[in-house]
Amino acid sequence: MEIIADLHMHSRHSRGCSKELNLEHTEEYAKLKGINLLGTGDFTHPTWNAELKKKLTETSAGSGIFQTATKQQYLLQTEISLVYTQDGKGRRVHHIVLAPSFDVVDHIIEYLKQHGRVDYDGRPIFKIPSDNFVYELHKVSHDIEVIPAHIWTPWFALFGSKSGFDRIKDCFGDQVKHVHALETGMSSDPAMNWRLSQLDQFNIVSFSDAHSYWPWRMGREATIFEVKQVTYKNIITALRTAQGLKGTIEVDPEYGKYHEDGHRACGVCMTPQESLANKNICPKCKRPLKIGVHHRVEELADRPVGFKPKNRPPFTTVLPLAEIIAHVENKGVGTKSVSAPYHQLLKLGSEFDVLLRVTPQDIARIGGDRIAAAILKSREGAIKMSPGYDGKYGHPLLDV
Repeated sequence: MEIIADLHMHSRHSRGCSKELNLEHTEEYAKLKGINLLGTGDFTHPTWNAELKKKLTETSAGSGIFQTATKQQYLLQTEISLVYTQDGKGRRVHHIVLAPSFDVVDHIIEYLKQHGRVDYDGRPIFKIPSDNFVYELHKVSHDIEVIPAHIWTPWFALFGSKSGFDRIKDCFGDQVKHVHALETGMSSDPAMNWRLSQLDQFNIVSFSDAHSYWPWRMGREATIFEVKQVTYKNIITALRTAQGLKGTIEVDPEYGKYHEDGHRACGVCMTPQESLANKNICPKCKRPLKIGVHHRVEELADRPVGFKPKNRPPFTTVLPLAEIIAHVENKGVGTKSVSAPYHQLLKLGSEFDVLLRVTPQDIARIGGDRIAAAILKSREGAIKMSPGYDGKYGHPLLDV
């Protein structure tokens, strides 16, 4: 059974997230998108936790997979922000946490409440070093999985230029043995991560970190599993062993908000080579540039561009369908001018069906030649991008 999973979500209780980010909307748009399994997001927040317990039922006893009345499936998940000092430097690292049951979730919450509050934000902050965090969660249950989130993002990530580490072992110490998978984040893809030999022992996954339920946010990155049955145990086994991990769906890393170096306020975007030539100083305001993901990968990589390790699953790069339509039609992504053709195309299947499988002829029949040509370019990785930097999304340069 092949399933598409997005296991990094939030709820309306997380700071900076849509107030409409609820189960009703996520299940509706997951079905349109073609996402089989969603993370619940924010299971530590008391109000959201109570809502999850009320509205979700386990698919079968002990499966660790929960569903709504309309059978949309969820896995218990949250994101935790750890802010602490190590080796004389302030560290800010985000982690995805997956749990097999509400009972285990309750024990996680009790542990976290010993270190602070869980009621003020869906993504709470704790002054806990990452190695201690992993150690204590595994004391709660060996079935808990901790995945370092969006590992290259400048501000809050394992390798982030502002507060991260240069080696995974420096972050997790002897607890690195309990870390099995790493989330690429939008501004990097598996090929960029393959350039670091220190990552060879870890599986690479991609999820959306969605802050709203819209289909150009939710599922914009996802991981494909192939399992005999959708259970928590089977998903975790795939994450830990790569058996059943079929690959990932990615956006072009240049689409990500932190791919290149730059200053958004100054309108300055620079490649790592350009930044280094300018001593990482903005040519306009003369202040230090925000160092992006591309630059950090170049700093830490010990392999050339294009290197591919053996036995790594493949990945597919596509843009969200609404983004493609918006740029073809030169309209805002959330407008009726985009929504109407988007829903018309879904007569052909889910969004992932349209993006990855439906023939260009069938797409052209409903959406027109220009949209069909743009989707085909997206499948082929032939859409050039104006790269994102300093919190500004990249955007496609379409000529169809």
